[in-house]
Amino acid sequence: MKKRYLLSFIVLILLFTACSKKDVEESSQELDQDEIEEVIEPEPEEEEPAFTYPLTGEATDEASLNRIISVMVNNHPAARPQTGLSQADIVYEILAEGQTTRFLAMFHSEKPEIVGPVRSARPYYFKIADDYDALYVYHGAANFIEDMLKAGAADHLNGSYYDNDGHLFKRESFRKAPHNSYLIFDSVAEVAQGKGYEVEFEHTPHTFLSEEEIEQLSGDRATEVIFYYGKEDVRYRYDHVAGIYTRYNGDEQTVELNDQTPIQLSNIFIIETDHKIVDDEGRREIDLETGGNAYLLQKGLIHKLEWQNVDGYLLPMKDGQVVPYVPGKTWVNVIPTSPGLEGVSVTE
Repeated sequence: MKKRYLLSFIVLILLFTACSKKDVEESSQELDQDEIEEVIEPEPEEEEPAFTYPLTGEATDEASLNRIISVMVNNHPAARPQTGLSQADIVYEILAEGQTTRFLAMFHSEKPEIVGPVRSARPYYFKIADDYDALYVYHGAANFIEDMLKAGAADHLNGSYYDNDGHLFKRESFRKAPHNSYLIFDSVAEVAQGKGYEVEFEHTPHTFLSEEEIEQLSGDRATEVIFYYGKEDVRYRYDHVAGIYTRYNGDEQTVELNDQTPIQLSNIFIIETDHKIVDDEGRREIDLETGGNAYLLQKGLIHKLEWQNVDGYLLPMKDGQVVPYVPGKTWVNVIPTSPGLEGVSVTE
């Protein structure tokens, strides 16, 4: 009897030991599996943006089929600071009469509430707008220029026909005419459609550098450049921390009127070309076809290269190839060949 109890006891011990060992092994296997899963679990990959804006190269989740809206913005000293410029994707700065420039501000990725002050049309501005398939918005024009536009030179909206209507344009009391006409941006598409213009368009994009290509950029350092339109200087300063350029007329920084938001740019493209005065009013013809010398500023570096008109776009070129922009906003300065790039002062 005792042997039977002893035998039964031994069997129970063996069964317990076997079960315990099995539990330990299973627990160990589960632990090992958890550890393996933690080790081999892949990092979630960031999805590439489905779309990019054509004028900035910046990411967007939706296709951007709205039409570019280009606006003639006043740069007379009495018109500063302006409104809406910080939201323009590209700005072309060119001389009008005398030694004062005007801006052709192109809006696509952002839509400001108000833009201005808005000034009158010039052929080389609406030629650029038309080459971008942009709607051209201005306020007033000489009769022969208005005739060119009415004949189909560019899809256009002339503020003179909507002056202070409170829907498309308004006059502000804190400035005097002709420096007080402002575009109500949200109304542009509606008014343009009413004139039979397309308000959706698939625009040809500029080319842009990848993040890896940006890291590999090389060239001469340039933290500030200064050049002149007549007696008034324009300067750009590079912020190494933020990685952007800010713009100045003399010591006056270019900012938004309402909240002092500074203009912040990724690319500064300076091109020299022939300018000719063609009438007693001081109007000019400016060669935007032939090409010539240029500077491109990116990431605190300056490159001397060429510009060419490629299918209507004025582009930086080197060895016959387009030089891509850094994603972000761009300012294009068109300057006379005399003194041209020789008149550009560069500080390292």
